[in-house]
Amino acid sequence: MRYVDGFIVPVPKKNLQAYRRMAKTVGKVWRSHGALEFREYVADDVKVGKWTSFPRSVKLKSSETVVFSWIVYKSRAHRDRPK
Repeated sequence: MRYVDGFIVPVPKKNLQAYRRMAKTVGKVWRSHGALEFREYVADDVKVGKWTSFPRSVKLKSSETVVFSWIVYKSRAHRDRPK
């Protein structure tokens, strides 16, 4: 079974293009460390949930958007292997 590391991060909307450039570089780094996939998604229409949601989890400001990312590995052992 594959293993996934995931994260969400608030990104100022005005810095989204810079974030995308950085993400391309980071994707290459993850792959050089054994990742099978690296994905980044911008949550441009995610609503704030009543109790929990991506916007709530990062205390999103009106000038920000949420980016959801994940890195896929063959297994946790594969991810944890020294590089």
